[in-house]
Amino acid sequence: MNAHSRPAGFTLIEVLVALGIVAVALMAGVKATGALGQQAQRQQSALLAQYCADNALIELRLQRSLPGLGEHRSGCEQSGQLLEVERSVLATPHPRFRQVIVQVRQDGHSLLRVVSYMGAWP
Repeated sequence: MNAHSRPAGFTLIEVLVALGIVAVALMAGVKATGALGQQAQRQQSALLAQYCADNALIELRLQRSLPGLGEHRSGCEQSGQLLEVERSVLATPHPRFRQVIVQVRQDGHSLLRVVSYMGAWP
């Protein structure tokens, strides 16, 4: 072997740089996976909140009469989660119509707000 020849292989610096690059790539992957999991959780909560809001509006429609003015609060359990539903019925300029606002919350955080109108027909 020649005294000036270099042995084949990687130096310690090259190995450390490569490990650093792999570590950064893995951390980015873990962060992206966590963001996807959080987005899936938010999407599930929004869907469950929509079910609760739909149930509150359908309940009023099934009464087959003009809903009374005022607020009503209730709980709604969906998929093992307890959501809070606040339903407000407000007057409109036309006496045969009402504005209905349904707000769905979980742990004090608003998940969904739906505004609808209901009318009374002869």
